[in-house]
Amino acid sequence: MCGIWALFGSDECLSVQCLSAMKIAHRGPDAFRFENVNGFTNCCFGFHRLAVVDQLYGMQPIRVKKFPYLWLCYNGEIYNFKQLQKQFGFEYQTLVDGEVILHLYNRGGIEQTASMLDGVFAFILLDTANRKVFLARDTYGVRPLFKVLTDDGFLGVCSEAKGLIHLKHSTSLCSKVEPFLPGHYEVFDLKPSGKVASVELVKFHSYKDEPLHAAWDTVESLPSGFDLETVKSNIRVLFENAVRKRLMAHRRIGCLLSGGLDSSLVAAVLLKLMKEMNINYPLQTFAIGMENSPDLLAARKVAAHIGSEHHEVIFNSEEGIQAIEDVIFSLETYDITTVRASIGMYLVSKYIRKKTDSVVIFSGEGSDELTQGYIYFHKAPSPDEAAEESERLLKELYLFDVLRADRTTAAHGLELRVPFLDHRFTSYYLSLPAELRVPKNGIEKYLLRQSFEDSNLLPKEILWRPKEAFSDGIASVKKSWFTILQEYIDQQVDDLLLEKAAEKYPFNPPRTKESYFYRQIFEKHYSGRSNWLPHYWMPRWVKATDPSARTLKHYKSATQE
Repeated sequence: MCGIWALFGSDECLSVQCLSAMKIAHRGPDAFRFENVNGFTNCCFGFHRLAVVDQLYGMQPIRVKKFPYLWLCYNGEIYNFKQLQKQFGFEYQTLVDGEVILHLYNRGGIEQTASMLDGVFAFILLDTANRKVFLARDTYGVRPLFKVLTDDGFLGVCSEAKGLIHLKHSTSLCSKVEPFLPGHYEVFDLKPSGKVASVELVKFHSYKDEPLHAAWDTVESLPSGFDLETVKSNIRVLFENAVRKRLMAHRRIGCLLSGGLDSSLVAAVLLKLMKEMNINYPLQTFAIGMENSPDLLAARKVAAHIGSEHHEVIFNSEEGIQAIEDVIFSLETYDITTVRASIGMYLVSKYIRKKTDSVVIFSGEGSDELTQGYIYFHKAPSPDEAAEESERLLKELYLFDVLRADRTTAAHGLELRVPFLDHRFTSYYLSLPAELRVPKNGIEKYLLRQSFEDSNLLPKEILWRPKEAFSDGIASVKKSWFTILQEYIDQQVDDLLLEKAAEKYPFNPPRTKESYFYRQIFEKHYSGRSNWLPHYWMPRWVKATDPSARTLKHYKSATQE
């Protein structure tokens, strides 16, 4: 996990512009480099490093003797760089996984490069010999990337939007900063002036398709057919493989653990594989909640079962409320459920950074979207419509859960790993018949739970634990986080303000006091950029005015029983 930043064709003094690069310093607390491009005095790279792999030669932009005309700035992890080296005979000069991007590009161009990478990435590749600039981002947008391109060809690129919004230029940049689309690459011509012209934007991978790099995966071929035992076995094999490949790190590995199905499965498989690989330190797991919250109790059970070194972070309502503004600044969104769910993740990440030496953090993001884990999936009119909804959620992950997971951890210099979003695992799961993937017997994620039923990885009551609304999971038994927030915000937002909300904020107008409160904070930091969020996250097939699961009829939390 790093922070990348680059400018092409800047009219302003680069020493002034590079102040913007410092806005993402949190993403790389270990080192910083600012480098001009030879022959293009108005083009430069900025890089904030979190050293996870090759601590000696991992600074960027990466340049190697073999390709002196190539400059690479990337954020991410390429899990198959050794397999690709073996397959194509690449001669690496460093131990940095991202070096493979230079060799792939030299061998087969940008299309093949992006398609061959098994991992999470956002990169800027400059080819001065052919006067080209390339941007690319992984399939689900696990690693963030933003760009701004003016009419006269000034291009700014950054891991987070906050590194671009204060750039100086002769023409206005307002509202042109936008997220770079996941699963795409873009080609630009680089002019002698340092300015660029966009040539094409190409989608290189659809999550339903088996990725091109699967041919060289450590799990080569799987038994075919959709009989239940075969499917369950394939799910276990691919999930374990997804966790195993993500163990690539020279820094200590930890795991977020809410006690829900997803994080518990990740933690259990992770610990099993760490033992097999003789990793000689205990796995630290981290749970957050208010005193005696359901998540803390469930996570404690899981940690005891798997034998992790478990940490509990207990917060009170004041600490949660005080974090809201910092969280919205980090997130760059005002989406209601994203902000709500980010507060716990932000506070636990803060604890990990301050109190432990774990840096590479595993988490369970992506499972709800992939395996139909949200409670409203019980209301899906048909398996096919449920499957379509699952795909829509995956497509928009970069706006919601993946955004939350990246920004809340990156804000504290941690690197996130999300095995549920492994390319091979997701493409297989999405290839299964729609009727196999729907909730069954009133239980969501039925197939995933069934697949691990005989593994003894988790206690049965955790494996079959129903989904908690996040606001209930981390809350004390007496009062939910949802209720605490509503009561506080009710005092902060006047009824009259809410009545006139649509006039003040015509795009995505706030309909509740909570959403008005978040929007005010967002506009304070990112005025006029509300279009970064195309729409609020809301459940389907139900008449919902709030995204919380606790407002749905199917939902019944432990606190209400």
